[in-house]
Amino acid sequence: MTHVVIRPKVLYVGTPVFLVSTVNADGSFNLAPASSYWALEQMLVLGLETDGQSARNVLERPELTVSFPHPELWPAVERLADVTGRDPVPEAKAGRYRFEADKLAVSGLGFEPSELVAPPRVAECRLQFEARVRRATPGLGAYLLVEAEVVRVHADPAIVVPGTEHVDPRAWHPTIYSFRHYFDIGAEVGWRATSETTG
Repeated sequence: MTHVVIRPKVLYVGTPVFLVSTVNADGSFNLAPASSYWALEQMLVLGLETDGQSARNVLERPELTVSFPHPELWPAVERLADVTGRDPVPEAKAGRYRFEADKLAVSGLGFEPSELVAPPRVAECRLQFEARVRRATPGLGAYLLVEAEVVRVHADPAIVVPGTEHVDPRAWHPTIYSFRHYFDIGAEVGWRATSETTG
């Protein structure tokens, strides 16, 4: 195999898209798409744009929800991609973003109340996490690194292995963001021996 040296503008090799909901200072809610994500046990690590409303909100009111849209919802995600809840629009975003107070209306999605945190969940998403921010680290370029503990998980019964608390990876289809394109996951090619959902 011969490789070439490249320097892509982005390194989104394939990460899940999520919608983060937070509470604004006036008690209304902000909704934003993101794809910088990883998880370790019950902790999430999220990358949020420093000059976005979501970052401001979690620093002031450290709760959020993370809702994972299935691939058919990618147009709703894209409708949110160029709007911001910040007014005035920050200078770094002024060329591409426009202010929208009601981002839920822009998305065409709906909210449903959370049980343990103030921000609501996105009703149409089949997998939703309620979380409390445990640490937020600013200064990583244009991003705020947010560490949040998941305190409740909501799952559509259709994606849960019957009689268990396991998400069925064959039934669950996250939207994958790869080099600025949206994808469904492909066919299963294998599994870890420690998986509790084989067979």
